[in-house]
Amino acid sequence: MLTVRLEDLELKAGDWVLDLGCGEGRHVHGVHVLGGINVVGLDLDMPSLAKAREGLAMLDRGEPGAVSAVLSGDAYRLPFPDAAFDAVICSEVLEHLHDYPKALAEITRVLKPGGLFVPTVPRAWPERICWALASGPGGYADQPGGHIRIFREPQLRGEIADLGYRPLGKHYAHALHSPYWWLKCAFWSRRDDHPLVKLYHRFLVWDLMQRPWLTRALEAAASPLMGKSLALYFRKDAA
Repeated sequence: MLTVRLEDLELKAGDWVLDLGCGEGRHVHGVHVLGGINVVGLDLDMPSLAKAREGLAMLDRGEPGAVSAVLSGDAYRLPFPDAAFDAVICSEVLEHLHDYPKALAEITRVLKPGGLFVPTVPRAWPERICWALASGPGGYADQPGGHIRIFREPQLRGEIADLGYRPLGKHYAHALHSPYWWLKCAFWSRRDDHPLVKLYHRFLVWDLMQRPWLTRALEAAASPLMGKSLALYFRKDAA
């Protein structure tokens, strides 16, 4: 389930891509199967990294000479030299970070001049519904490692542009996932075993595996209106 449109990254053989906060590796896997592109996933969560490695092992090995790897690392102190990557993906990460401007500065440091940066964050209004439905201690916004802020799109776009980036475009994704999270938050005390939550989860898994034309068309039509995620595309100044 990719949030970033990899076809919009204009990747070519030999490019280096960083997936910062890769989690279980969905974008790492997506770049890997393109073939011929070097991709590195970075995360602090060891169980997620283990699943990312398992996923890479299950896929074909790609073209000879290309690197596909995941490793543990800190977004505030990236273990890479300056201008190391042609593109950086940071999907559903910034809303978790207490000092996200420091992470943005590190991303800018390791991205080549003229490189592409794609952050994705939860869209503001669907996220506000989640916070309202499961508010208070122990709620949606009070989880270890959970979401600690809601980004306004103009704010985030402006902050990144001020670092020396040119906005290229945006899109919204995962409209069918918004109702799932609203259901989880509405039944927060039983969010993992409530019958409606379990039923909708089965629907999402079925849609992910089968990808029928009807739900794909519904997803495409509804995402601009109620997509759970916002993806922003930037090019770093070449100066």
